[in-house]
Amino acid sequence: MSHFSNIKTQIRKVEFLAAALSDLGVEWKSGPQQVRGYQGQSLTADVVIAQENGYDVGFSHNGQEYELVADLQFWQQNWSVDRFLSQITQRYAYHAVKESAAQQGFQVAEEHNQQDGSVRLVVQRWSA
Repeated sequence: MSHFSNIKTQIRKVEFLAAALSDLGVEWKSGPQQVRGYQGQSLTADVVIAQENGYDVGFSHNGQEYELVADLQFWQQNWSVDRFLSQITQRYAYHAVKESAAQQGFQVAEEHNQQDGSVRLVVQRWSA
């Protein structure tokens, strides 16, 4: 019986996931790598976060998006699972918006970190 939990996300691009994890100071390895779980069980993931307790957290592509995979009984991150995913999702969205804006010819003119933790971006495009 597997102890791994799969938690769906809206994360579709691994490069933005990697950037989000790096922004948050989370050390990660690019996969495919094994996510270590209870009693030697393991799963293959595309992004793996090793934990000091010997159990890992990973993100595995399910064909559409990246799911968080972990044995939650051995969760050892700085945030709860919900907060961890919230932080990653925010930073993921930040990178996705900047990339999308750049593809449409916009540049970031202003960037403000708000008191509530959100980020306000002002983009502009000059036309000739």
